[in-house]
Amino acid sequence: MIKEKLKRYVQILSNIEDAQDKFMWIMDFGKNSRPMSESLQVRDFEVRGCQSQTWLVPHFVEDKIYFSADSAALISKGMVCIIADVYSGSSAQAIKDFDQKEFEKMNLSSL
Repeated sequence: MIKEKLKRYVQILSNIEDAQDKFMWIMDFGKNSRPMSESLQVRDFEVRGCQSQTWLVPHFVEDKIYFSADSAALISKGMVCIIADVYSGSSAQAIKDFDQKEFEKMNLSSL
């Protein structure tokens, strides 16, 4: 499930040749993502190491984890919302077992 979701984003981004256009797509994705309640924008859910305030909140439903995400900067929000979508609906074990290096296939290091 995780690989399939990530593959969808890899395909979308690989069809965008210009780096600036990729940047804009990610920002638009963040802009169009559901805003997070301010009550969840707390230190416990803050992603450490980001240049802008960014939050990733887990929600547990039975044995699955769903994530909501937000950021003060649109590029960060777009990226964290992609990550949230890729992992949402997965078990903790599936997330743990997933090779994080797979995200490199999105080729975002140049942005």
